[in-house]
Amino acid sequence: MSQPPVIELQGVGTSFRGQVVHRDLALRVDEGQVVGLLGGSGSGKTTVLREILGLLRPDVGSIKLFGVRLDEPDPHVQRNLRRRLGMLFQHGALFSALSVFDNIAFPLRELRCLDEDWIRRLVHLKLSMVGLEPSHGQLKPAELSGGMVKRVALARALALEPELLLLDEPTAGLDPDRSQNFVELVGSLQRELGLTVVMVTHDLNTLAGLATHVAVLADQHIVAFGPREEIMAVDHPFVNGFFGADRQKLL
Repeated sequence: MSQPPVIELQGVGTSFRGQVVHRDLALRVDEGQVVGLLGGSGSGKTTVLREILGLLRPDVGSIKLFGVRLDEPDPHVQRNLRRRLGMLFQHGALFSALSVFDNIAFPLRELRCLDEDWIRRLVHLKLSMVGLEPSHGQLKPAELSGGMVKRVALARALALEPELLLLDEPTAGLDPDRSQNFVELVGSLQRELGLTVVMVTHDLNTLAGLATHVAVLADQHIVAFGPREEIMAVDHPFVNGFFGADRQKLL
């Protein structure tokens, strides 16, 4: 029996104060894919991520993760489902009052089934996975560089060993060198851990370095989805304007 898609959105419609953001939006993401979600400003890209995460509920349509509806009423099913995904917010969204260690430990402590010794080991493991030392755990978010904030936020997103990772503008605010290093880090972890990834990005280098597939959000729905090379051939105003003369970067 074939595995269900990791993400399946069908007929999703969303509006805010009477303003339609999405209409009849459909998207399917299969295991192991790295999908770059593109769209113009105000097209609702981050809204899609928040709906997949369960932070927002669409007006109509269905969202399934791993074959399970997000509106499944059983709280145990919901809890187990949410442990299977992690989220890296655009600006890290670290708890400013907590140390790096406690930020990463936060989701582990929420499980209420691990003692502090195991939590310490797991936090140090996650720090190592993103190229940081145990000593960095003592720092507060205000003491971190932009690149380190991204790495700590990624470590926290991976704390529960998710199968699905959502990224909102993962390289925003980073200089070119740090951006490239972060793209390489995410790519290596994706391959090592077998992650399925959906990311919102405006950066062509990030898209070229990570995405296996591209979804284009325009006209209130997904107008194109497929391998990067196929999207290059799509004749749509947004696609033409976004890639322009830089199409070769994705080939």
